Amino acid sequence: MLYKENFSQRLATLRRDRKLSLQQLGDAIGKTNQAISLFEKGRGLPSFEVLCHLADYFDVSIDYLVGRSDDPMAHKR
Repeated sequence: MLYKENFSQRLATLRRDRKLSLQQLGDAIGKTNQAISLFEKGRGLPSFEVLCHLADYFDVSIDYLVGRSDDPMAHKR
């Protein structure tokens, strides 16, 4: 599976769809805008804790973030 690529694309799409800057998202989850940029470019991976924060912030499942499901609410119910 291409979890890293899926994660990068989904994170970027979620952020842009909500019209958030890198800085705004970073501030919301306690990471720098540089870290968010690296995640979106596929040059960095979040810790499990950060992945959970992102899923909670965007109200999606971790499975959706990493591409294991195309349903944002999969396994969240």
